[in-house]
Amino acid sequence: MNLEKLTEIKNTIEEFDTIVIFPHGRPDGDCIGTSYGLKNIIEQTYPNKKVYVSGESSLFTSYIGSPELVDEDILSGALAISVDTANSSRIADQRFKECKKLIKIDHHIPQEGFGDIDYVDTSRPAAALIILDLYMAFIGELKMNVDGAKALFFGILTDTGRFKYSGVNGDTFRNVAALYDLGLETNEIYVYLDQRSEEQTRFRGFLLQNYVKTENGVVYFKVLPEYLERFNVSLDEATALVNDLGAFADCPVWILFAEYEEQIVRARMRSRGIAINELANRFDGGGHKNACGANLGTWDRAEELIDACDQLVKEYKESI
Repeated sequence: MNLEKLTEIKNTIEEFDTIVIFPHGRPDGDCIGTSYGLKNIIEQTYPNKKVYVSGESSLFTSYIGSPELVDEDILSGALAISVDTANSSRIADQRFKECKKLIKIDHHIPQEGFGDIDYVDTSRPAAALIILDLYMAFIGELKMNVDGAKALFFGILTDTGRFKYSGVNGDTFRNVAALYDLGLETNEIYVYLDQRSEEQTRFRGFLLQNYVKTENGVVYFKVLPEYLERFNVSLDEATALVNDLGAFADCPVWILFAEYEEQIVRARMRSRGIAINELANRFDGGGHKNACGANLGTWDRAEELIDACDQLVKEYKESI
């Protein structure tokens, strides 16, 4: 925790009457949990301020909140806060540039410094934990109610794999305890995350029967548009199953490919014991050491990524 920088962020928020929070495109649980947790803290502490979340929504994250594109006249003179985003091109609403000042809050390996104030803490396994750091640093001054606690917990829980991933430590749980102290009830959140439609369940079975395994131990599956139509699942529902491919002891890297708007191919990459972030950077992506995304563009490029991952796994196994 960088108290000096957190103080600067708090003071900057106090200077503005209008704040617009900007999540990244194709928002995940941490991104939206961070956005609405921060929004709640600002609104509860400074009730006269106007706070908006501008960007894309998704069915999965609508449980916490659904961003909408704010009106143009709101942006001028406002404070912009980018959350959970390493590079500016990934911000869903690119009109953040029209705001008077920009704060970047992120926990990914740095790729681009684009804020007037950049706060990046890669030791935090979820961006929502940075917002919780802000709250804890000024707990006597900043306020948050149970809705904010719910949003932050949702972000932390989803981005840490229910506290399984690297970066989770005693400090994580000590800070999360403060959310329970606000009256947080987590059963509803776990019930929501455990639910799966019949269509998604059938698709999961199809995925587990049709994954591909490379010679050296990369497991991958390609989500094709015809599969979505066949099983009546959304792209979000399909790609949420990426970690179902990570159960094989001899396969330390797994990838879920999908075709997005305008037939653009992207990849969700995960690993165990082997760093993949530098490889993801080579394919116009990035993220954490063991969890990344890659913007491939074409299926041919996807094959190049598979080959590169297979070689990486081969070298890794030879080194141990």
